[in-house]
Amino acid sequence: MEIIRSAYRIMSTRGSHRITLLDIAQEAEVSKALLLYHFGTKDALLHAAMQWALERTAERIRRRLEPTMSGRDAISALIDAVFVGAEANRDFYLFYLDLAEHAARVPSFGGLSTMVSDMINGLYSEVIEAGIRDGSFQVEDLQLAARHMRALIDGTFLQWIQTEDWMDTHYLWRDHCRQALLGLLGA
Repeated sequence: MEIIRSAYRIMSTRGSHRITLLDIAQEAEVSKALLLYHFGTKDALLHAAMQWALERTAERIRRRLEPTMSGRDAISALIDAVFVGAEANRDFYLFYLDLAEHAARVPSFGGLSTMVSDMINGLYSEVIEAGIRDGSFQVEDLQLAARHMRALIDGTFLQWIQTEDWMDTHYLWRDHCRQALLGLLGA
């Protein structure tokens, strides 16, 4: 697990295309041969690190959600679970952009894209369903609303990481995203 954490740390700060297996081995304080033994290729290690980071994010969201929450409270809990801090979010989204690039260009990463969609859109659907049940949200197509919710959150992060004052405006972007989601869901 430490190897995967080390890979995530170095890839999120430097980018997966700018590092070698030797860089990752040095970060993890292991030999390059050990990395090759466990993962075989840099792409396999990248895949494992991306899966680990995405599962960790989904777990963090799930821990914040409670079955009895109203739709509005569930949106707030989800946003608070996703907007964890400026540096952590910047690192994750830069890493996530590598995932998107790999998924589009490397056939072996296609399954990871499907996993991301199923996992994240599934969580978003649960939040939307809670709001539909309690009358907070006016949504006709649950799956479409979940995809739009993901697009809005991802789009917010993409805009935010490109601003010069990203460190100082993180919580402002979080609050804008929360309001935009409530509007999207007809709250």
